[in-house]
Amino acid sequence: MIGISIDSLFTQDNIKKEEQINFPLLSDYTKTTANDYGVLYNFFPAFEMQGVSKRAAFVIEKDAVIKCAEAGARPRDLPNF
Repeated sequence: MIGISIDSLFTQDNIKKEEQINFPLLSDYTKTTANDYGVLYNFFPAFEMQGVSKRAAFVIEKDAVIKCAEAGARPRDLPNF
């Protein structure tokens, strides 16, 4: 299992410690992966921000086949991990 977030490496390090996450977290700070997977809001009106990522979960097999994909309609909506 690997986690990916648009947060910086410094933020991810804090989250990993606080949540006691025991798997690697990768930074998508440039938001390329979030955009490629269609989980990036171009404009998020609630806070008038650009580049906010939806909370999403993907199960991807070794041969790059996506077996399951789920993204919340709102940022507070967590996928069913």
